[in-house]
Amino acid sequence: MTRQAQSDNRKAVAQHFLLPDAEITLWPDWLSKTDADALQASLSAELSWRQEQIRIYGKTVKIPRQQVWMGEPHCSYQYSGVRFAPSPWHWAVQQLSAAVSDRISQPLNCVLLNLYANGQDHMGWHADNEPELGAAPVIASLSLGATRRFDLQHRTQGHQLQLQLENGSLLVMAGACQQHWQHRLPKQSRVAAPRLNLTFRYIAPPV
Repeated sequence: MTRQAQSDNRKAVAQHFLLPDAEITLWPDWLSKTDADALQASLSAELSWRQEQIRIYGKTVKIPRQQVWMGEPHCSYQYSGVRFAPSPWHWAVQQLSAAVSDRISQPLNCVLLNLYANGQDHMGWHADNEPELGAAPVIASLSLGATRRFDLQHRTQGHQLQLQLENGSLLVMAGACQQHWQHRLPKQSRVAAPRLNLTFRYIAPPV
């Protein structure tokens, strides 16, 4: 990320959403379109993307997207019966992690990168509540590429929020969000362009 990009994201205006049991903040233009496009192109080409297999209801299936898990060596985590070990940092992603950490004043040491080829690739309802992330994790989600709809729903109270995550936007979910809310990236048949999403997290090192 360039010095100009770092300067621009400090000027971005945040939107705060007042929701029960959650702290949701969105910077719609945290990165400029030029920087976001360049970053998407380089990461799409340079990372070793994989279409992982997970177990759902006793069946092994391929996830409808490609991904890379990256971070510090101790940052392994388990999802749907599969344990993922982190790839070493890509230099640009490590710079981004530091910049996002500075923006939200929270430590970050790992990231899940998801590459959605088009609107048919998606993510179902879930919460980022793996034990490794702690009781109230801060999840910082950077979107690159195609604008996609992002849905949140409260587990018990019926509250919902729908957002359009644009190229270069930064969404932060904090507080008790992962305990009380679920989120998803639904299918959108009219979306033809790819989207790359980076969700930065923090996993405490072993004592």
